[in-house]
Amino acid sequence: MDVTEYVLSAGKAVLDMMEREWQPLNAVELEHQLDKAVEQILESDLASTLKRKKSPCIYEQLTQSQANAAPQMRTESGSAEAVESQPKRDSVDDAAVQHISELLQSSKAGTRMAGRARLSLSHTVLLSLTLLSERVSYRAVSDRFQLEKGNIHRIFFSFCERINRLEEKLIRWPVGSDAAETLVPFSSLLGKGEQENGKGVPQVLGVLGHTWIPIRLPVGKRVMERAKMKMETHPGSWLRLELVCDHRGQILHCRAGTGLEDGRGTSLRNRLAQQPDLTPSGSFLVARAGYPLTPQILTPYENSCGRKEELFNQTLEEHFGTFDQAVAKLKARFQRLKYLDVGNFERARAVVLTACVLHNVFLNTGQEFEGPFETEEAPIPEREVAVDEEGILHRDGVAELLFKNVNSARI
Repeated sequence: MDVTEYVLSAGKAVLDMMEREWQPLNAVELEHQLDKAVEQILESDLASTLKRKKSPCIYEQLTQSQANAAPQMRTESGSAEAVESQPKRDSVDDAAVQHISELLQSSKAGTRMAGRARLSLSHTVLLSLTLLSERVSYRAVSDRFQLEKGNIHRIFFSFCERINRLEEKLIRWPVGSDAAETLVPFSSLLGKGEQENGKGVPQVLGVLGHTWIPIRLPVGKRVMERAKMKMETHPGSWLRLELVCDHRGQILHCRAGTGLEDGRGTSLRNRLAQQPDLTPSGSFLVARAGYPLTPQILTPYENSCGRKEELFNQTLEEHFGTFDQAVAKLKARFQRLKYLDVGNFERARAVVLTACVLHNVFLNTGQEFEGPFETEEAPIPEREVAVDEEGILHRDGVAELLFKNVNSARI
């Protein structure tokens, strides 16, 4: 490599660094920086004058006031980062900010967040949680945090990227002792001593379902996606979020897509069939009609012909209520999921996954959502997309056991 190539390589590296670290200031940010610089110059001149005149008391008071008014400094990864003035915290709890900051700091999810402004980690988390928790525009957050709007956009998606890297750690399928703690009886009407074909009481590991997340796409892309998806009920500007939740509302499985990848629950069905240890003996998932009926996933009877089938379907509805509440709380805590103004599906997936990971973080730390929330209307029943003989036999066995218990209790 000759000198010219070395120079070109060095120049490219410098340009890349400038593009990563520098962004133009908007009017608000520029005015803020100018006011700050002028104030520092005036205070420095006044302090020098007072010091020369030997007025120690006044000088000490001024020095103390300067120290109190100066921006706080924090250190992250060995470099000092200026902390912005404290914005109001309407919907973001201080404990949540601290916990997520510690989680990111202790993880290997990445280095400093992207963006020109060197925010402290806690303020980066606060900014990102504000965008997730409130339905506010980037312009409003720009005014609140005194940052350029485009820079906030970069900081937010850098935060989402780092949280996404924690998915495998925080959204985990329960196995072993964790699975045992997750299992709940299929029905309270089934006593602990009941047996089904020599097995223990039927137990539910989780509820499989989905919800839809609306997305704003550019006009041209929106038309193209609608034509590609050929969906009347849900156009291309919707993202389907497939979840498995346990009885506490914790997310065990999360998958976001446009509906093009495969049928409902197909990949999960295949995974459970190939790895039987994921569903302990006598346990299964429950799902609404439209999902595959298998030994690992039980769905309602489409045509209830008798009391046995109706009792089974009613019991499933109790579990579906748990799932609906979990989804409602997820959307109530993270208001941005009610309408994602992100422009493309990849970024939409990143935001949705971030919300799901943080949902588990809050549950694991005992921070239950206590605000008002509204559950979505139950989806229109759909026909079963796939049925196998073992699934039919398993469902019939559980329904028969439940029906016998109810009748014996009445006698």
